[in-house]
Amino acid sequence: MTHPDRPRNHNTGKYEPTQAVADRAAAAARLKAQNPAMTYRQLAAAVGYSNPGDAWRAVQRCRETALREAGAELIESEARQLDDMFAVALDILERDHIMVSHGRVVCDGDGQPLRDDGPKLAALREMRQIRESYRKLYGADQPAKVEHSGGVKYELVGVDPQDVA
Repeated sequence: MTHPDRPRNHNTGKYEPTQAVADRAAAAARLKAQNPAMTYRQLAAAVGYSNPGDAWRAVQRCRETALREAGAELIESEARQLDDMFAVALDILERDHIMVSHGRVVCDGDGQPLRDDGPKLAALREMRQIRESYRKLYGADQPAKVEHSGGVKYELVGVDPQDVA
């Protein structure tokens, strides 16, 4: 059965509000925010809902949408920061680094500076950590399964087992 004001989203299978329904819910949420003491019965009458429960559900949907949008903005901001860090680590990885010891360039027998792989390895570690952060941010990591088998053994210290029975 289809709801006349909420067509079904073919991607999720859930009902989605029409623009008119969403606008009325937003108006209810704005009115409630401006007048926190207003009852849902008053809110329903002011915005045109048939009962206070519909007004309350409309305000709740707006709250949930706002939280989802704020969460998406936060994830996007975190992802941009991770992108910037990854770009810096990649830049370090692609550079050649010379080995320095006690403030002097270390050279081979022919007088050529030796390359230092330490900064590249550190950049690779950082890139791996950043990728792990991406996976956590987007929920791509599967939760770890912990299995437990066996029993629990209790040991009574300082008590005669005959006294317990």
